[in-house]
Amino acid sequence: MSQAGPGRPRLRAPRRPGNNARAEILDAAAELFTTRGFASTSTRLIAETVGIRQASLYNHFATKNDILVALLEGTVEPTIEFDDGLGDALPADLRLCALTWFDAAQLCAGRWNLGALYHLPELRTDSFDVFRRDRRRLYRRYRELASQIVGGDDPRIDLPFRLVESVISTRADGDIDASLPETLATASLTVLGVTRVAEVTSAARALVVGVPGDVLNGSRQASAR
Repeated sequence: MSQAGPGRPRLRAPRRPGNNARAEILDAAAELFTTRGFASTSTRLIAETVGIRQASLYNHFATKNDILVALLEGTVEPTIEFDDGLGDALPADLRLCALTWFDAAQLCAGRWNLGALYHLPELRTDSFDVFRRDRRRLYRRYRELASQIVGGDDPRIDLPFRLVESVISTRADGDIDASLPETLATASLTVLGVTRVAEVTSAARALVVGVPGDVLNGSRQASAR
């Protein structure tokens, strides 16, 4: 990704959400990738949608792949950072509940359903190595926490991660309810047989509510997973 200079003046006034041109480019690309398709979207079209010249877009991203990398990385980095902040001292059930709640909230809050792009054939190329690594890292976090609750040989250890990613298909089917993140956080405990669900959920709510709004609602990336 290039950060070479401000580029030439806009063709017209800003018309996309975002505090700067980079955020506007990401929002436009997210819309186009999820509605028209990645292969069918050119950098020229992205620039036109933002209202800037194509040359100005290249001041922020060298290629279309770089734009997709930034969008996809933004779907996992905030959640990993949130879990890092929780630390290892918390009980596994509480940490899993908070992680699930935060992650699901991120998925629900984004303007565009970027998770629909997770299986693009382009993601198998080297350009997306970092994203694939970070997504596997997040997946392992869920498995490790679930394993502490039910044991590593239990087939249920994959379920919390899969529950969270059900937001992607739910969004594809239509509008989602605002209570879905809490519902999935509770479900992640129930499927593992946790008995103190109400107590853990209440404690997790305090952890998630304390997260700054710009992090929780996904505005750091202009889109969610």
